[in-house]
Amino acid sequence: MAAKKTTDYPVKQKQINEDIKTGNIRPCYLIYGDEVYLRKQNRDKLKKALLGSGDAMNLQSYEGNNLNPGEIIDMAETLPFFAERRVIVIEDSGFFKNGCPELAEYLKNPSETTAFLFVESEVDRRKDMYKAVSKIGLDINCETPDEQMLYKWITGKFKSENMVISTRTIAYFINRVGTDMSNMIHEMDKLVSYCLGRNEVTEKDIDAVCANWLTSRIFEMTDAIVMKNQAKAMEIYYELLALKTAPEQILALVLRQFNQLLQTKEMAELGMNKKDVASKISVHSFVAEKLLGWARSYSMKDLKEAIDMCLSSDEAVKTGRLDRFISIEMIIVKSTSR
Repeated sequence: MAAKKTTDYPVKQKQINEDIKTGNIRPCYLIYGDEVYLRKQNRDKLKKALLGSGDAMNLQSYEGNNLNPGEIIDMAETLPFFAERRVIVIEDSGFFKNGCPELAEYLKNPSETTAFLFVESEVDRRKDMYKAVSKIGLDINCETPDEQMLYKWITGKFKSENMVISTRTIAYFINRVGTDMSNMIHEMDKLVSYCLGRNEVTEKDIDAVCANWLTSRIFEMTDAIVMKNQAKAMEIYYELLALKTAPEQILALVLRQFNQLLQTKEMAELGMNKKDVASKISVHSFVAEKLLGWARSYSMKDLKEAIDMCLSSDEAVKTGRLDRFISIEMIIVKSTSR
């Protein structure tokens, strides 16, 4: 679940909408942050507004971290062709992370007939570019919305389709698919199609059509552990923590995976096939196939020790002898070092 936090996103979003409505366009805009969906949404909206009725030939786009600042400045100084302004869109340049003295200096006195739109994933507010843009333009941080904003957004999405979804069901939905908004919108579109003819989304509907993002990532982490890829397993773990996944939930799923591996190992030694495994432990056939592959990398002793390690870790956390976050790290390290 997304954590409650202070953000100025709603205020900045309102300012952008006001700029578009009044036509009071600023010399430059900076869209940045972790949430790809919001970055793209704001980029497309601003690009359309900045270009106005102008022809697409007045739109220049640059992307990548090997851009030539001099070339961009020359284009900015070129008058638009039968239009109010020229629009320059620059994406993933690294200018706001590594700095760009030439462009930062130019933005102190830019052409009045050119508007800049910067779209970046990472920004260092101490750098010259950020300071230059913040003085004459507007920046908006597209971070993952807090819980209240996500609930409002999800409710609004279904309302626009003449459907309702309860607060409890929204919580269930987020827990299942994660907080990546691009993924969420994809899963919501699936739900709308699935529930066609009805006006309420239920938890059963979510179970029926929504991919379990968390379980999928745990699978990837377990896969990395089995392959002794400690770096990847740790990377996924930190990603899960960044998305506010509780360590207890991760531990429970890791324990579940080791239990399934143990059962699969036992069945494989009895000569059972993929179909048998899928039926016995109630998983899809492709999951059973993966489990069979992973089980070959373990001995029965390895799996029993891994399960005991998870259970001991859980007990140590509950009795206050071990930090809940460190407990998973220790399991990953021990499992990938066996």
